[in-house]
Amino acid sequence: MSAVPRWKLTYFNSRGRAETIRLLFAQADVPYEDIRIDRTQWSALKEKTPFGQLPILEVDGKVLAQSRAIEKYLAKTFGLNGKTDWESAKIDELIQSMEDLHNKLSPWFTEQDGVKKVEIFTRLFEEEITPFLKRCEQFLIKNGTGYFVGDQLTLADLALYDILSYFDEKLMPGHLHKYPKLAEFIEQVGNLPNIKAWVQMRPKTGH
Repeated sequence: MSAVPRWKLTYFNSRGRAETIRLLFAQADVPYEDIRIDRTQWSALKEKTPFGQLPILEVDGKVLAQSRAIEKYLAKTFGLNGKTDWESAKIDELIQSMEDLHNKLSPWFTEQDGVKKVEIFTRLFEEEITPFLKRCEQFLIKNGTGYFVGDQLTLADLALYDILSYFDEKLMPGHLHKYPKLAEFIEQVGNLPNIKAWVQMRPKTGH
């Protein structure tokens, strides 16, 4: 019998690009070390990471970088990557759409000037976020199971729960009532026992 892997996730003290990974661990009920560093620690660690970025996942001493690669690896390991190759590809399709949106939101995240930040968000809300929410709503309706892919929870659901709940809590509280299927979806995933327990216990952070 093989030994149980020892998992160590390293990221900053924020949700950011590590939260879907944490949700995967939570839903699978797999223990791991959730290592959160500050910016002063990062300067010393940066050159030791494969690409000078976080998060990184250590599995029995082996290191995996890039959040989407880590998510995919864990989803496969935990049985959350769909039942077929087609479902797996549809999960990738949704993950890539989220990555595209995240990249478009980067100027808003990094802008320090308050006035410019509002201007950037207003533009992004109209040009990027609203179309994304509309497409997600239609995607969910078309699948017809309450999940984004297939008929059971997958990585796609956890990743979309992460970004949609962040929008609902931090960026535009109450706005998702305009998308009833998405609001219902957030409630459904948020009430899964393992997810609910994690959300209640996780550190409160700005992002």
